Amino acid sequence: QVHLVESGGGLVQAGGSLRLSCAATGTTFHHNAIGWYRQAPGKQRELVAAINSYGGTHYADAATGRFTISRDNAKNTAYLQMNNLKPEDTAVYYCTADPSLGRVVQGLGIWGEGTQVTVSS
Repeated sequence: QVHLVESGGGLVQAGGSLRLSCAATGTTFHHNAIGWYRQAPGKQRELVAAINSYGGTHYADAATGRFTISRDNAKNTAYLQMNNLKPEDTAVYYCTADPSLGRVVQGLGIWGEGTQVTVSS
């Protein structure tokens, strides 16, 4: 049974930074693609960034240049470094995992329970 736990969210001022972590258990982590999604109040969940098992990355336009997704297979953990945060980045951030990057990008993987990120202006 795959289990994902996100951490690292919190309250930060605009222009600040946060690093989110996604710790995985119950899976061969290095075989999985990982995605970070976010869901703001009243909005649909949207893909922020994804990384395949080889370290190849994909970013949504809103994240390009400000966010960096990475993974440490030795620690079974993926990260989302978020810099120059804006109030519109406020959302619950979720990680998801699946052996298929395509399924991750389609939102069809296993999900964590999310971590709240709030950016004040």
